[in-house]
Amino acid sequence: MLAGDAVIDAVLLIAFGGPTAPHEIQPFLEIVTRGRRIPPERLSAVAQHYHRMPGERSPLNELTSAQARGLERTLAERGTLCPVHVGMRNWHPFLAETLADMATNGVRRALGIVLSAFRTEASWDRYMSDVAAARARVADAPEVVFAPPWSDRPGFIEAVAARAREKLEDVPEERRAAAPVVFTAHSVPVAMADASPYVSELESAARAVAERLDRSRWSIAYQSRSGNPHEPWLSPDVNEELKGLASIGDTDVLVVPIGFVVDHVEVLYDLDVEARAVAARCGLAVHRAGAVNDHPAFIDMLADLVMESRE
Repeated sequence: MLAGDAVIDAVLLIAFGGPTAPHEIQPFLEIVTRGRRIPPERLSAVAQHYHRMPGERSPLNELTSAQARGLERTLAERGTLCPVHVGMRNWHPFLAETLADMATNGVRRALGIVLSAFRTEASWDRYMSDVAAARARVADAPEVVFAPPWSDRPGFIEAVAARAREKLEDVPEERRAAAPVVFTAHSVPVAMADASPYVSELESAARAVAERLDRSRWSIAYQSRSGNPHEPWLSPDVNEELKGLASIGDTDVLVVPIGFVVDHVEVLYDLDVEARAVAARCGLAVHRAGAVNDHPAFIDMLADLVMESRE
Protein backbone atom coordinates (compact mmCIF):
# COMPACT_ATOMS: atom_id res chain seq x y z
CA MET A 1 0.00 0.00 0.00
CA LEU A 2 1.12 3.57 -0.56
CA ALA A 3 2.21 5.71 2.38
CA GLY A 4 -0.37 5.98 5.15
CA ASP A 5 -2.85 3.60 6.74
CA ALA A 6 -6.06 4.45 4.86
CA VAL A 7 -7.22 2.18 2.07
CA ILE A 8 -7.54 3.52 -1.46
CA ASP A 9 -11.30 3.70 -2.03
CA ALA A 10 -11.43 5.42 -5.46
CA VAL A 11 -9.31 6.33 -8.47
CA LEU A 12 -8.88 9.79 -9.95
CA LEU A 13 -7.73 9.87 -13.57
CA ILE A 14 -6.15 13.27 -14.18
CA ALA A 15 -6.17 14.61 -17.73
CA PHE A 16 -5.75 17.84 -19.67
CA GLY A 17 -9.37 18.45 -20.69
CA GLY A 18 -10.92 19.70 -23.90
CA PRO A 19 -13.97 21.50 -25.28
CA THR A 20 -17.01 19.32 -25.90
CA ALA A 21 -18.98 21.78 -28.06
CA PRO A 22 -18.16 24.64 -30.47
CA HIS A 23 -19.09 27.39 -28.01
CA GLU A 24 -16.61 26.00 -25.47
CA ILE A 25 -13.55 26.28 -27.72
CA GLN A 26 -12.63 29.90 -27.07
CA PRO A 27 -13.08 29.86 -23.27
CA PHE A 28 -11.16 26.58 -23.09
CA LEU A 29 -8.22 28.06 -25.01
CA GLU A 30 -8.26 31.15 -22.79
CA ILE A 31 -7.93 28.92 -19.73
CA VAL A 32 -5.11 26.90 -21.28
CA THR A 33 -3.12 29.99 -22.26
CA ARG A 34 -3.88 32.16 -19.22
CA GLY A 35 -0.81 34.15 -18.20
CA ARG A 36 1.20 33.16 -21.29
CA ARG A 37 0.57 36.30 -23.39
CA ILE A 38 -0.39 34.34 -26.49
CA PRO A 39 -1.31 36.70 -29.38
CA PRO A 40 -5.05 36.71 -30.19
CA GLU A 41 -4.34 35.68 -33.78
CA ARG A 42 -2.56 32.55 -32.54
CA LEU A 43 -5.57 31.64 -30.39
CA SER A 44 -7.84 32.12 -33.39
CA ALA A 45 -5.64 29.85 -35.48
CA VAL A 46 -5.68 27.10 -32.86
CA ALA A 47 -9.44 27.48 -32.47
CA GLN A 48 -9.77 26.59 -36.15
CA HIS A 49 -8.09 23.25 -35.45
CA TYR A 50 -10.97 22.40 -33.13
CA HIS A 51 -13.58 23.70 -35.54
CA ARG A 52 -12.23 21.27 -38.15
CA MET A 53 -12.87 18.29 -35.91
CA PRO A 54 -16.08 16.22 -36.24
CA GLY A 55 -18.71 18.01 -34.19
CA GLU A 56 -16.27 20.92 -33.64
CA ARG A 57 -15.17 19.36 -30.38
CA SER A 58 -12.29 17.56 -28.74
CA PRO A 59 -12.65 13.78 -28.28
CA LEU A 60 -10.35 13.90 -25.23
CA ASN A 61 -13.09 13.89 -22.58
CA GLU A 62 -14.99 11.06 -24.26
CA LEU A 63 -11.87 8.93 -24.70
CA THR A 64 -10.72 9.55 -21.12
CA SER A 65 -14.16 8.54 -19.88
CA ALA A 66 -13.83 5.33 -21.91
CA GLN A 67 -10.52 4.67 -20.16
CA ALA A 68 -12.22 5.22 -16.80
CA ARG A 69 -15.07 2.83 -17.63
CA GLY A 70 -12.61 0.24 -18.89
CA LEU A 71 -10.52 0.53 -15.73
CA GLU A 72 -13.59 0.20 -13.51
CA ARG A 73 -14.69 -2.95 -15.38
CA THR A 74 -11.21 -4.48 -15.23
CA LEU A 75 -10.95 -3.86 -11.50
CA ALA A 76 -14.37 -5.44 -10.99
CA GLU A 77 -13.25 -8.48 -12.99
CA ARG A 78 -10.30 -8.75 -10.59
CA GLY A 79 -12.69 -8.67 -7.64
CA THR A 80 -12.09 -5.03 -6.69
CA LEU A 81 -15.05 -2.66 -6.72
CA CYS A 82 -13.42 0.75 -6.92
CA PRO A 83 -15.09 3.78 -8.51
CA VAL A 84 -13.02 5.59 -11.13
CA HIS A 85 -13.46 9.35 -11.53
CA VAL A 86 -12.12 11.75 -14.15
CA GLY A 87 -10.84 15.23 -13.30
CA MET A 88 -9.55 17.74 -15.85
CA ARG A 89 -7.06 20.56 -15.48
CA ASN A 90 -8.53 22.88 -18.08
CA TRP A 91 -12.19 22.05 -18.62
CA HIS A 92 -15.22 20.33 -17.16
CA PRO A 93 -15.22 18.22 -15.15
CA PHE A 94 -12.60 20.40 -13.48
CA LEU A 95 -10.58 18.77 -10.73
CA ALA A 96 -12.43 20.71 -8.02
CA GLU A 97 -15.79 19.62 -9.45
CA THR A 98 -14.74 15.98 -9.46
CA LEU A 99 -13.24 16.15 -5.97
CA ALA A 100 -16.47 17.70 -4.67
CA ASP A 101 -18.48 14.85 -6.18
CA MET A 102 -16.08 12.33 -4.68
CA ALA A 103 -16.43 13.94 -1.25
CA THR A 104 -20.23 13.85 -1.53
CA ASN A 105 -20.00 10.14 -2.34
CA GLY A 106 -17.92 9.47 0.73
CA VAL A 107 -14.51 8.98 -0.89
CA ARG A 108 -11.78 9.49 1.68
CA ARG A 109 -8.58 8.48 -0.13
CA ALA A 110 -8.04 8.26 -3.87
CA LEU A 111 -5.23 7.10 -6.09
CA GLY A 112 -4.41 9.84 -8.59
CA ILE A 113 -3.10 8.64 -11.95
CA VAL A 114 -1.62 11.33 -14.19
CA LEU A 115 -2.51 10.42 -17.77
CA SER A 116 0.77 11.63 -19.19
CA ALA A 117 3.44 9.09 -19.99
CA PHE A 118 6.59 11.20 -19.73
CA ARG A 119 7.45 13.52 -16.89
CA THR A 120 8.20 17.23 -17.09
CA GLU A 121 7.17 20.17 -14.96
CA ALA A 122 4.31 20.77 -17.42
CA SER A 123 3.13 17.19 -17.71
CA TRP A 124 3.37 16.01 -14.09
CA ASP A 125 4.29 18.69 -11.57
CA ARG A 126 1.54 21.08 -12.66
CA TYR A 127 -1.01 18.30 -12.52
CA MET A 128 -0.05 17.49 -8.96
CA SER A 129 -0.05 21.12 -7.86
CA ASP A 130 -3.44 21.64 -9.52
CA VAL A 131 -4.83 18.70 -7.55
CA ALA A 132 -3.52 20.26 -4.34
CA ALA A 133 -5.07 23.63 -5.26
CA ALA A 134 -8.39 21.98 -6.10
CA ARG A 135 -8.42 20.06 -2.79
CA ALA A 136 -7.89 23.32 -0.93
CA ARG A 137 -11.12 24.67 -2.45
CA VAL A 138 -13.27 21.65 -1.63
CA ALA A 139 -14.66 20.98 1.84
CA ASP A 140 -13.79 17.49 3.08
CA ALA A 141 -11.92 16.76 -0.13
CA PRO A 142 -10.48 13.25 -0.27
CA GLU A 143 -6.79 12.75 0.17
CA VAL A 144 -5.08 12.07 -3.17
CA VAL A 145 -1.94 9.98 -3.37
CA PHE A 146 -0.25 9.58 -6.72
CA ALA A 147 0.64 6.48 -8.67
CA PRO A 148 4.30 6.17 -9.65
CA PRO A 149 5.56 6.86 -13.19
CA TRP A 150 4.41 4.21 -15.61
CA SER A 151 6.04 4.84 -19.01
CA ASP A 152 8.29 1.79 -18.63
CA ARG A 153 5.45 -0.57 -17.72
CA PRO A 154 5.08 -3.55 -20.09
CA GLY A 155 1.36 -2.87 -20.48
CA PHE A 156 1.94 0.61 -21.84
CA ILE A 157 4.73 -0.57 -24.14
CA GLU A 158 2.60 -3.43 -25.47
CA ALA A 159 -0.42 -1.14 -26.04
CA VAL A 160 1.70 1.30 -28.07
CA ALA A 161 3.24 -1.57 -30.02
CA ALA A 162 -0.16 -3.11 -30.71
CA ARG A 163 -1.53 0.16 -32.10
CA ALA A 164 1.58 0.46 -34.26
CA ARG A 165 1.24 -3.09 -35.57
CA GLU A 166 -2.35 -2.39 -36.57
CA LYS A 167 -1.28 0.54 -38.73
CA LEU A 168 1.82 -1.15 -40.09
CA GLU A 169 -0.54 -3.54 -41.88
CA ASP A 170 -1.69 -0.58 -44.01
CA VAL A 171 1.76 -0.25 -45.56
CA PRO A 172 1.88 -2.21 -48.84
CA GLU A 173 3.56 -5.53 -48.11
CA GLU A 174 6.36 -5.00 -50.59
CA ARG A 175 7.32 -1.72 -48.85
CA ARG A 176 6.53 -2.63 -45.24
CA ALA A 177 9.93 -3.89 -44.18
CA ALA A 178 11.67 -0.71 -45.33
CA ALA A 179 9.27 1.76 -43.68
CA PRO A 180 10.91 3.70 -40.83
CA VAL A 181 9.10 4.49 -37.58
CA VAL A 182 8.87 8.01 -36.17
CA PHE A 183 7.78 8.28 -32.54
CA THR A 184 6.31 11.66 -31.60
CA ALA A 185 5.76 13.50 -28.35
CA HIS A 186 4.85 17.05 -27.41
CA SER A 187 7.76 19.45 -27.71
CA VAL A 188 8.66 21.39 -24.55
CA PRO A 189 11.28 24.06 -23.85
CA VAL A 190 14.80 22.63 -23.74
CA ALA A 191 15.36 24.12 -20.28
CA MET A 192 12.26 22.33 -18.96
CA ALA A 193 13.32 19.06 -20.59
CA ASP A 194 16.83 19.33 -19.15
CA ALA A 195 15.38 19.58 -15.64
CA SER A 196 13.30 16.42 -16.01
CA PRO A 197 13.45 12.78 -17.15
CA TYR A 198 11.20 13.61 -20.14
CA VAL A 199 13.64 12.78 -22.94
CA SER A 200 15.19 9.76 -21.25
CA GLU A 201 11.78 8.24 -20.52
CA LEU A 202 10.63 8.94 -24.08
CA GLU A 203 13.75 7.41 -25.61
CA SER A 204 13.52 4.34 -23.38
CA ALA A 205 9.86 3.71 -24.23
CA ALA A 206 10.38 4.28 -27.95
CA ARG A 207 13.30 1.86 -27.97
CA ALA A 208 11.21 -0.78 -26.17
CA VAL A 209 8.35 -0.42 -28.65
CA ALA A 210 10.73 -0.57 -31.63
CA GLU A 211 12.17 -3.79 -30.25
CA ARG A 212 8.71 -5.31 -29.94
CA LEU A 213 8.01 -4.31 -33.52
CA ASP A 214 11.39 -5.66 -34.62
CA ARG A 215 12.14 -2.34 -36.33
CA SER A 216 15.74 -1.16 -36.57
CA ARG A 217 14.97 2.14 -38.34
CA TRP A 218 13.28 4.48 -35.91
CA SER A 219 13.63 8.02 -34.66
CA ILE A 220 12.00 10.50 -32.31
CA ALA A 221 10.46 13.81 -33.39
CA TYR A 222 8.48 16.46 -31.57
CA GLN A 223 5.21 18.16 -32.38
CA SER A 224 2.72 20.80 -31.27
CA ARG A 225 5.22 23.47 -30.24
CA SER A 226 3.36 26.48 -28.84
CA GLY A 227 5.74 28.88 -27.17
CA ASN A 228 8.10 31.81 -27.58
CA PRO A 229 9.75 31.41 -31.02
CA HIS A 230 13.01 32.77 -29.58
CA GLU A 231 13.19 30.09 -26.87
CA PRO A 232 14.82 26.75 -27.78
CA TRP A 233 12.40 23.82 -27.75
CA LEU A 234 13.01 20.13 -28.27
CA SER A 235 13.62 19.18 -31.88
CA PRO A 236 13.49 17.92 -34.58
CA ASP A 237 9.97 18.96 -35.44
CA VAL A 238 7.99 16.10 -36.93
CA ASN A 239 7.48 17.98 -40.20
CA GLU A 240 11.22 18.42 -40.64
CA GLU A 241 11.77 14.76 -39.81
CA LEU A 242 9.28 13.70 -42.49
CA LYS A 243 10.91 15.96 -45.07
CA GLY A 244 14.26 14.40 -44.23
CA LEU A 245 12.95 10.87 -44.74
CA ALA A 246 11.43 11.82 -48.07
CA SER A 247 14.73 13.39 -49.15
CA ILE A 248 16.57 10.07 -48.75
CA GLY A 249 13.99 8.18 -50.77
CA ASP A 250 11.57 6.76 -48.22
CA THR A 251 8.05 6.30 -49.56
CA ASP A 252 6.22 5.28 -46.37
CA VAL A 253 6.56 6.12 -42.69
CA LEU A 254 4.84 4.80 -39.60
CA VAL A 255 4.16 7.66 -37.18
CA VAL A 256 3.52 6.59 -33.59
CA PRO A 257 2.28 9.32 -31.18
CA ILE A 258 3.77 7.61 -28.13
CA GLY A 259 3.61 10.81 -26.08
CA PHE A 260 -0.21 10.97 -26.20
CA VAL A 261 -2.55 8.50 -24.49
CA VAL A 262 -5.67 9.52 -26.44
CA ASP A 263 -6.31 10.66 -30.00
CA HIS A 264 -7.12 14.28 -29.19
CA VAL A 265 -6.80 17.38 -31.35
CA GLU A 266 -3.01 17.70 -31.18
CA VAL A 267 -2.85 14.25 -32.78
CA LEU A 268 -5.83 14.60 -35.10
CA TYR A 269 -4.78 18.00 -36.46
CA ASP A 270 -1.03 18.33 -35.98
CA LEU A 271 -0.35 14.85 -37.37
CA ASP A 272 -3.37 13.84 -39.43
CA VAL A 273 -3.83 17.21 -41.13
CA GLU A 274 -0.68 19.31 -40.93
CA ALA A 275 2.09 16.68 -40.94
CA ARG A 276 0.26 14.50 -43.45
CA ALA A 277 -0.01 17.45 -45.84
CA VAL A 278 3.71 18.22 -45.49
CA ALA A 279 4.56 14.58 -46.18
CA ALA A 280 2.22 14.37 -49.17
CA ARG A 281 3.97 17.33 -50.81
CA CYS A 282 7.21 15.35 -50.50
CA GLY A 283 5.73 12.14 -51.89
CA LEU A 284 5.78 10.40 -48.49
CA ALA A 285 2.81 8.33 -47.28
CA VAL A 286 2.12 8.70 -43.54
CA HIS A 287 0.61 5.75 -41.69
CA ARG A 288 -0.34 7.11 -38.28
CA ALA A 289 -0.82 4.67 -35.42
CA GLY A 290 -3.60 5.32 -32.96
CA ALA A 291 -2.89 6.42 -29.41
CA VAL A 292 -3.34 3.74 -26.77
CA ASN A 293 -6.83 5.07 -25.89
CA ASP A 294 -8.63 2.18 -24.10
CA HIS A 295 -6.47 -0.65 -25.44
CA PRO A 296 -6.83 -3.62 -23.05
CA ALA A 297 -3.10 -3.78 -22.33
CA PHE A 298 -3.09 -0.12 -21.27
CA ILE A 299 -6.19 -0.55 -19.11
CA ASP A 300 -4.63 -3.64 -17.52
CA MET A 301 -1.54 -1.58 -16.70
CA LEU A 302 -3.70 1.08 -15.02
CA ALA A 303 -5.44 -1.67 -13.06
CA ASP A 304 -2.06 -2.98 -11.92
CA LEU A 305 -1.25 0.47 -10.53
CA VAL A 306 -4.49 0.46 -8.57
CA MET A 307 -4.06 -3.07 -7.24
CA GLU A 308 -0.49 -2.37 -6.16
CA SER A 309 -1.65 0.73 -4.28
CA ARG A 310 -4.05 -1.42 -2.27
CA GLU A 311 -1.59 -4.15 -1.28
